[in-house]
Amino acid sequence: MSTKTSVRNADAAGASASGVLCIGRTYCDLLFSGVETMPVLGREVFSKDLAIEPGGGAFITAAHLHHFGRPAALLSRVGTDPLSIVLKSALDQSGIDLQFLEIAGDAGPQVTVVTIQDNDRAFLSRRAGSAHPATLPAAWQWQNARHLHIAEYATLHEIPDLVFQARSHGLSVSLDPSWDETLIHGAHILDNAAGIDMFMPNLEEARAITGHDDPVTALNILAKHFPVVALKTGKEGAYLAIDGDILHQSAPDVVVVDTTGAGDAFNAGFIDSWLNKRPALECLNSGIQAGSQAVQMAGGAGKLSTYQPAVA
Repeated sequence: MSTKTSVRNADAAGASASGVLCIGRTYCDLLFSGVETMPVLGREVFSKDLAIEPGGGAFITAAHLHHFGRPAALLSRVGTDPLSIVLKSALDQSGIDLQFLEIAGDAGPQVTVVTIQDNDRAFLSRRAGSAHPATLPAAWQWQNARHLHIAEYATLHEIPDLVFQARSHGLSVSLDPSWDETLIHGAHILDNAAGIDMFMPNLEEARAITGHDDPVTALNILAKHFPVVALKTGKEGAYLAIDGDILHQSAPDVVVVDTTGAGDAFNAGFIDSWLNKRPALECLNSGIQAGSQAVQMAGGAGKLSTYQPAVA
């Protein structure tokens, strides 16, 4: 495989702009861990531990970007119900920019129940209201805006001109399709995501979109539609397609506590290096290192400020 050393960057909104707008739904994550078996119909399963943290790809990516020292603003909606109030309190403590967070009664409760067993997890989520924040016009006027990260295809599906709006304001754009059983299957995503600079699926999503199990085959198909494709393959690391070349980088061997949000952390690491115009392989490695850090702590990003690597 090639070791090409440059990454093509889209024109920035301004030479001094460095911030990332992260758009997507924000959830109150209920993380159940220490379970012996996954829940099944007709039976009750008990967990040893429970954590309540902010979730959703937009928040997790923004939190990791903030952790790296890059300005990151959450472009999302939160409700006014009791769970949303708990969520908002946690968001306030995250350090990320919340000036474009819309508070609306129809935006909650928006909850994800995460059941963690060994190195895998299962999700049960409830969406509430629209994914289209009323703050979107104001976000385009943010003087520090340089890049838009769309944390889930479902948001783009609800706001079909989102990429056009971002590019008309001079921003580069990335998309993590994220898993949605009703939307992920088929190549329609490729047409609807036209204009994206970076497409960032995991292997399961890439398989559903392209119909191919082999990561390199899937990557080659996706690379025909996007200038940069970062394909996340879990403990196997990640692949990168750029300028006709394919790179691969393995993941380090670490103690896995919880894989929730690892892909979103990868996105943050990759985007941060990409915006810094780092070499392609370095961008890939930055993403993998961020994802590897994420799996060593419970939750997607809530414990970033107190993170300490686990000892093997």
